Amino acid sequence: KFYRKLLISLYHILTRMKRKNIIPYEPVGQIMEESGAIRVSNEAKVILANHLEEYALKLGALAAKYAKHAKRTTILDKDIKLAYKNLE
Repeated sequence: KFYRKLLISLYHILTRMKRKNIIPYEPVGQIMEESGAIRVSNEAKVILANHLEEYALKLGALAAKYAKHAKRTTILDKDIKLAYKNLE
């Protein structure tokens, strides 16, 4: 158990060193619990938060591209909707 906790701690440190997490882990766990999970490990929260951030970054970049194409500097809801539709 000691080594497992040590590895988990090191994983968290290395993950945070790579980049700053924007999405907090606890709300991600709450989302998973609302989806039907009884218990959620810390590792699962970290991994899902990272995937959600990656998806949000891709979505935001595509939405920014659509706004730029429309000669706007502001991303509108229709840009996000279009980007969401085209990322699927």
